[in-house]
Amino acid sequence: MPDPGADSRPDRPDRPPPRLGRFAVAAAAAFALVLVAGTALRLHARRQLHAETLAAAIPTVSIVHPGGPATDRLVLPGRLQAWYSAPVYARTNGYLRRWYADIGQTVRQGALLADIDTPDVDQQLAAARAALATRTAQRDLAGITTRRWNRLNAQNAVSQQETDERRGNFAASEATRHEAAAEVERLETLSGFKHILAPFTGVVTSRATDIGALIVAGTAAAQPLFTVSDVARLRLYVSVPQAYAARIRDGMVVAFTVPDYPGRAFQARLVRASGAVDPQSGAMLVQFVYDNGENLLKPGAYAQIAFTFPGPGTAVRIPASSLLFRRDGTTVAVMDASHHVRIQPVTILTDFGTELSVTGLAPQSAVIDNPRDDLRDGDEVTPHGA
Repeated sequence: MPDPGADSRPDRPDRPPPRLGRFAVAAAAAFALVLVAGTALRLHARRQLHAETLAAAIPTVSIVHPGGPATDRLVLPGRLQAWYSAPVYARTNGYLRRWYADIGQTVRQGALLADIDTPDVDQQLAAARAALATRTAQRDLAGITTRRWNRLNAQNAVSQQETDERRGNFAASEATRHEAAAEVERLETLSGFKHILAPFTGVVTSRATDIGALIVAGTAAAQPLFTVSDVARLRLYVSVPQAYAARIRDGMVVAFTVPDYPGRAFQARLVRASGAVDPQSGAMLVQFVYDNGENLLKPGAYAQIAFTFPGPGTAVRIPASSLLFRRDGTTVAVMDASHHVRIQPVTILTDFGTELSVTGLAPQSAVIDNPRDDLRDGDEVTPHGA
């Protein structure tokens, strides 16, 4: 059955309500804004990442400055030795009767250091003296006989042959008497060695015997009884490397230190140089003298000697770690004002271990320390801390 109210509604097209349309427009605008913002953020992040990648590709380097002309200062180890030092050995066998000087004691030249009891030598000396007396008596008898036979020969009472025999007996007796006298002198000299004397004025630096000790002289195992050292002056020996041998001059004065007196410097004067380089050590032995009038320093002590040599005016010091060894030779990497690398050749004058004295650089040069092996001329770098 037909709807009675169908003819009464007006005809009009279907369209969304007004509020629904405005919501759709706002949603579309918001979506577009989000899309633009996201795209902008992604582009910004990409540009930032690219910039960081480029920055990371530029190496960061540590810069050092030579700091000015270098003074060539060399410190070497050395040893102090006594001006004279003599080990005193025994020249005769026996037993030590008594010693008169101990370590650290000052003795004068010819002072008695010890006495040795030598019963064997004493007995030999007594026997030699008795033999000398016998030879002397035989010589005297032969002399009397010879004179008697000379008178008889002058009177033609004896033959010339018998007279010559008596003269020969006298000459032989005289020779044997000289031989016995020489033996006595030898044993007297040997007996004199029982008194151990100081060879010069100095200090007793060692004593290796005691009362009653057996003394055996003239063997390879013999030990010195005493050591006497003259410490009024001390010799200071140091081995100077060949690179510095030509700079050693007669009369030069150096400063040295010893562990006994920290912070105090002593002066020594050059007196001798060996004039030859040891092929094993590659150094030349140099001798200095120190006047030890105050008796402060001891022989055998270790010392550090400081040599100061004037270096070339163009030489500067750089760390050894800044060197680059390339096919072109020894070089360093220098950073210019625009933060670019410039490879600079240098010449090494002196190697101080951790530092080098070189030419070819200015004191204000910005030298790259510990440079990378792949650094090339013109590379851009960033100084550390910039």
